[in-house]
Amino acid sequence: MSFPFFSWRRWWPLASVVLLPLLVWWRLNGGLRENGPAAHQMEGELALAITPPQVSTTFDSTRQRGVSWVGGDSITAADLEPLHKAHVTWIAQMPFGWQNGVAEPAIRVSTGRRSSRWSLWGESDAGLVYTAQLARQHGIRTLLKPHLWVRGRNAWPGDINMTTEADWNAWFASYSRFILHYARVAEAAHLDGLCIGTELLHATEPAHEKAWRTLIRQIRRVYHGPLTYAANWSGEYQQIRFWDVLDYVGIQAYFPLSPTANPPLDTLLRGWQPHLRALSAWQKKIKKPIVFTEIGYKTTTDAAARPWEWPERIGAFSAPDEATQARCYEAMFRACWGLPWLQGLYIWKWYPGLAADGPAWHHADFTPQHKPAEAVMARWYGQ
Repeated sequence: MSFPFFSWRRWWPLASVVLLPLLVWWRLNGGLRENGPAAHQMEGELALAITPPQVSTTFDSTRQRGVSWVGGDSITAADLEPLHKAHVTWIAQMPFGWQNGVAEPAIRVSTGRRSSRWSLWGESDAGLVYTAQLARQHGIRTLLKPHLWVRGRNAWPGDINMTTEADWNAWFASYSRFILHYARVAEAAHLDGLCIGTELLHATEPAHEKAWRTLIRQIRRVYHGPLTYAANWSGEYQQIRFWDVLDYVGIQAYFPLSPTANPPLDTLLRGWQPHLRALSAWQKKIKKPIVFTEIGYKTTTDAAARPWEWPERIGAFSAPDEATQARCYEAMFRACWGLPWLQGLYIWKWYPGLAADGPAWHHADFTPQHKPAEAVMARWYGQ
């Protein structure tokens, strides 16, 4: 078959010989870099010839491109517009239950507009449903991810640990009422996923497997969407025995990457490798997709050392290190995004309506908003 003189089929073999090497040179010399001050700080690092495992770069609409959404006093369509620009397709909404101590078996549920002085409208049942409905109108899905807030100095849900079998039975009864309430909310509002627990390290020990299986059966009778559990990165996900009755594995992925301040990109990429090897080997056994139900980095020089720690209060008044935060994001996406077993991730965290000249604390906070990390997230989410 003959082709016209100007047909691309006639000239493509010659053009590919000339253009492809030029394209490779352009990619390695910054063709895809973002503009702006932070991009120049990262210059030379983002062009390193360090590549993650072979992954697909095809846009996958089923992948959860998420952020952890902070409930506030109101929400409008304008609050969702920045998510569109960043190619976010999921939000995790996080209402709280309240526990008076790590050994206290009773959990209080806050369901009203302001049922306690700590509760915001966005964490109430009405706020959760309205936010999800508005998000759905803008093509954004919702994972409902209830958390427990535990009273006590530096206490977190992983510290919850009853002292007697009777107290454990009482705790599971109270927790079941808590999570079944939100299962009903999720079903009534047709939410797109439900996380049945977050970092309950002692409660998910193998001794409590039967209690969780019973609870999951109860949840399945109420809510008919996909279920997950958000396990702590530091070993909890490996001890859980009930992954087989959930739809996917959730991991709070605050893996330490480097103990040094202001680490370069190649150090961060190497820091990911032992964690990904362990996850890949474990996932082959469990045969469930994985979602990073939380992942994020502070805007500080030591962001990669202990990513799970909140910045010190004094950090709100010191110079933020946006370049290090952006490098942590770049390393995270380069190392993880597109891995065949990773079904998505949720960036910690996103404040609706946060202005660029907002309060001082947000400059050292985890949020990528109005920082170079937001551009990194948007570029990768948009692939």
